[in-house]
Amino acid sequence: MAAAAGGSRGSRPRRVKLPGIAELLRPVPVGLPVPVQRPASGRETHSQKITVYLSADELLDLEKGRLTLRSLGIPVDRGRLVREAIAVLLADLEARGEDSVLAVRLGLRARADAGDGFHGDR
Repeated sequence: MAAAAGGSRGSRPRRVKLPGIAELLRPVPVGLPVPVQRPASGRETHSQKITVYLSADELLDLEKGRLTLRSLGIPVDRGRLVREAIAVLLADLEARGEDSVLAVRLGLRARADAGDGFHGDR
């Protein structure tokens, strides 16, 4: 007999909590300048893989971004959206260095984390 939808680990199927309308329509900050073009891979077979763990809010924001693009007539999957976001951030880092969005955000985070003794990204 076929395994239940939730897999064979437990007796209950895995339930995914879907966002409500308030979460989907939460306002998104505007106004990041678009940096110099840096190509991101498109729909192709990728030979390299990484695993990234996200909080529930980060995953919700990623899905909202995907749905926003879809409403603009740009169908995109999560992987493509992430690859494009990485390309944009790295182009900005390359063009603006310590003034880039990534350097500023990570620098602020590093200073905030300095007092807690946790350095999980090292």
